[in-house]
Amino acid sequence: MTALDAGQAVPNVTFKVRADTDWVDVTTDDLFKGKTVVVFALPGAYTPTCSSTHVPRYNKLAGALKANGVDDIICLSVNDGFVMDEWKEDQGAEHIRFIPDGNVEFTRGMGMEIDLSAVGFGERSKRYSMLVKDGVIEKLFMETAAPGAPLEASDADTMLAYIAPNAPKPADVAILTKKGCPFCAKAKTLLKDAQMDYDELVLNQDIPESSIRALTGQSTFPQVFIDGKHIGGCDDLEAHLAK
Repeated sequence: MTALDAGQAVPNVTFKVRADTDWVDVTTDDLFKGKTVVVFALPGAYTPTCSSTHVPRYNKLAGALKANGVDDIICLSVNDGFVMDEWKEDQGAEHIRFIPDGNVEFTRGMGMEIDLSAVGFGERSKRYSMLVKDGVIEKLFMETAAPGAPLEASDADTMLAYIAPNAPKPADVAILTKKGCPFCAKAKTLLKDAQMDYDELVLNQDIPESSIRALTGQSTFPQVFIDGKHIGGCDDLEAHLAK
């Protein structure tokens, strides 16, 4: 089957998803009717590129996408509902809806199925993204490189650039902390008040002290980085945000 493209309606299927301890039917209309939806589809849950890049970046840019007219962001994969729910929790992807296409019905309807039997995956989905308005594809981006290659077309930045070329992107923020540190707690509050999402690395849990000294030249906490720049400790962060 030839893959669907812009101007065509998405396949009419019913997905089996988990709601607490029950199985619930979710239809194509439930997901797309009267809505503007970004979908990104991928070969499998927990796979390297999907987990390290595809999902985290869509979750990171969810606010920017929704500020520019997107109602929902869907991650679709040929996996069952149990796996997709566990993967969402593992990824901390609270801004994305994970939809299992366990029977490959939507993927086949899109013409996006791929045989990955050679690596033990069986039938899966090609990696692509699309902007869907009221059930009709407006724009589709499909990866052409081999599975596992870096993203070139279906990534969140490409989608945001299509929807809103001049939209500001959230800063990339990391904070190095240690347990029981009041200055760390204050720094995290400052970031939250500034509506800045951050990744937290905890001493001796996520990163050893020797690595922190190697990165920052410091042994005090917290240590904050914003967009690749070392800001410093809590007072330094407060001064930076006051500019």
